[in-house]
Amino acid sequence: MLSDKPLVMAILNLTNDSFHVTSRVKDTDIVERARSFLEAGASILDLGAASSRPGAEMPGEKEELDRLLPAIEAIRSALPDAVISIDTARSTVAKACVEAGADMINDIYAGRYDEHMAEVVGKLGVPYVMMHMQGTPQTMQSNPTYHNVTLEVASFFSERIDHFRRHGVADIILDPGFGFGKSPEHNFELIRNLSYFRCFELPIMTGISRKSSISKLLQTDTEGSLNGTTALHMIALEQGAKLLRVHDVKEAMQAITIYEACS
Repeated sequence: MLSDKPLVMAILNLTNDSFHVTSRVKDTDIVERARSFLEAGASILDLGAASSRPGAEMPGEKEELDRLLPAIEAIRSALPDAVISIDTARSTVAKACVEAGADMINDIYAGRYDEHMAEVVGKLGVPYVMMHMQGTPQTMQSNPTYHNVTLEVASFFSERIDHFRRHGVADIILDPGFGFGKSPEHNFELIRNLSYFRCFELPIMTGISRKSSISKLLQTDTEGSLNGTTALHMIALEQGAKLLRVHDVKEAMQAITIYEACS
């Protein structure tokens, strides 16, 4: 699914409480928004029905599926070639969504929320994004602490990769989890050291789009953090990122074009 060329994953939030207001999508708008993202250059559509903003509560399984399954059906019907990723921590949701037409799973818990995730993904045979998070969305920003954030995230990946490979998951993508149980200083250190994770010889995804670390540093709000996001995307690309998970597809594609012209 991934190539040597960096790709863009577009965020489609099926919740009403995403931290970035314009990323929230109504059921009636889902196909139109998906189409616009693909036309702007996105290679993957990431559908999420459980907000992961700090303090967010996990919806029930039925509520999550009630949001996701109609969206998958609508997109697959209108855009049959679209690559659909499902942002979920539940193995039951992952299985139902792949059976409904989704192509890959994006799990912010890296299998720690649901002990059956590795086994299920292994049987499904789909690509899997594992993300690092210290704590949970309810607790992660209370007081994130590390001795060495880069080495600790790498140690986490080493254990999780081994766990998933034991269950037959071969196609793994790594997400360091910017903003998930990390201070702004931790986030910027991870960006500086992103190339360290190339030691795993797996694709690296970054989810730094409009994160609060950017708006705090630039003394602006979420809506004013696009330029900062683009600057970090350029650094991430130089450090070896192969997948940018973003709210703003056009601008991310422009960053990739400039990066490739200078490489």
